[in-house]
Amino acid sequence: MGIPVGLNTWSRHVAELFPYLDQIIHPFDSLWFPDHVQYNGHIVGEGWTTAVYALARYPDKLVGHDVLCNSFRNPAHLAKMAATAQTYSGGRVVIGIGAGWNEEEYLGYGWPFPRARVRIEQLAEAIQILRAMWTDTPVNFAGKHYRMENAYCEPKPEPVPPIMVGGGGEKYLLRVVAEQADWWNYVCPDVETYAHKQSVLQEHCRAVGRDYDEILQVAHVSVLIADNERELQRLRDDPDVRPSGEGTIEGTPAQVTDALLRIVKQGARRITVNIADLPRVEGSYLFAATVLPELAG
Repeated sequence: MGIPVGLNTWSRHVAELFPYLDQIIHPFDSLWFPDHVQYNGHIVGEGWTTAVYALARYPDKLVGHDVLCNSFRNPAHLAKMAATAQTYSGGRVVIGIGAGWNEEEYLGYGWPFPRARVRIEQLAEAIQILRAMWTDTPVNFAGKHYRMENAYCEPKPEPVPPIMVGGGGEKYLLRVVAEQADWWNYVCPDVETYAHKQSVLQEHCRAVGRDYDEILQVAHVSVLIADNERELQRLRDDPDVRPSGEGTIEGTPAQVTDALLRIVKQGARRITVNIADLPRVEGSYLFAATVLPELAG
């Protein structure tokens, strides 16, 4: 069975983003956008606006976020936004969501920035609200962090969007994945760490009575790809190429393919990939021509 591969993009690419995607998106099954409003003084595009534009521009692609910051939007309003987008797009929305992390954005936009455990509690309640808004009428909710009275979300989304929870925090975040996620999104630094996180998730699933195999695993990686080591080094030295970090695979097409197949063998059923030299198209074309066919097999 082939592994679907989606293309993730960097939020600081704004004006050049869609001209790049127009050239390269065809062989990828889905598009995934980050969710930032500011960081380190860079120009960034807002994530939800970008995704809705992509849904209209590419009518054959799934579109989601890798991942939304729960704190940025009231969850009932997010449910309404997603339901509307699902209706207009013919069912191509995935809600990727996480607890948030970048304090700069919270302070800059006036959002409270509680400690991580509280943000994860808020995420767990938000997912409950999303599901309720998509299936019940009216919705009443009284939680620790959110309250709703007689909320309506019509039309209901068809189908109900999958909820993909992003993160790897072992004590609290993966508990939310076990309890509530349809999909789990994980930035994969290496197969060994991935295997450890899977074992933690399995323990949480056992604790809450969830079938671990029900959760579709989505591995996120960045890829720096070139035909040879000399070209790889040139890209590493290029200030316009996204720097390598945790979750980056560097190498030739054969090396990148081998690394991704090991991640698939470990249990990933979807891959989201950020090509490090975008918005240039060379790395993306090379990946699509050489690596995607191996994953499709």
